[in-house]
Amino acid sequence: MKRLRRVRDLLAGRMDSALTEALIGQLEATKEGAWLAMAMIGGDTARTDAHEQMRTIEHRGDTERARLVEELSGSLVTPIDREDLFRLSRSIDDVLDSLRDFVRESHLYRVRDQQRFAPMLDQVIVGIDALEIAVRDLASRSSVITHNALEAKKASGTLRRMYQYEIARIFSGTISAETMKERELVRRLEIVGIAIGEAADAITDGAMKR
Repeated sequence: MKRLRRVRDLLAGRMDSALTEALIGQLEATKEGAWLAMAMIGGDTARTDAHEQMRTIEHRGDTERARLVEELSGSLVTPIDREDLFRLSRSIDDVLDSLRDFVRESHLYRVRDQQRFAPMLDQVIVGIDALEIAVRDLASRSSVITHNALEAKKASGTLRRMYQYEIARIFSGTISAETMKERELVRRLEIVGIAIGEAADAITDGAMKR
């Protein structure tokens, strides 16, 4: 039945919706991970609880990624190039993995002033939202896709600059075990931003090839 549905969609000129659904599933799990990190640094969720909850969120993201890989192997029509779809899925996975590491390391390091990371996490959520809009528009005109991908790329660049300012702040004062822990957590959020930028690049590259 799945094969027949795909043949029908091909004849009708429609893209394989299962692929975009899997990507959106990945992004929804990733956004939930970002909001969990935000709740943790705000004190609404205890570090230990956040660490445990993130495992469930990560598992859901991995399940959606596995679904995309499976669907991709048998898809007849893809919204963008297969290689770019795989790159996009892998980059989204990297975002979630790095958010998992941020929550885990916060649990281990016990940094006192977690609120300092809120502006960077705000930009993470902005970037994920932009990626989700771009993925939902994969069947639209390339210009629509690239506009939303550009918004995600801007969030990535903003995270890079925020990281640089945070590092400058850390090294302008007395270096201690606490400040080095802060440095590690800030670096983890910069890695999240890099992965968001790579996901945006995959969308843009795929759109340009259509």
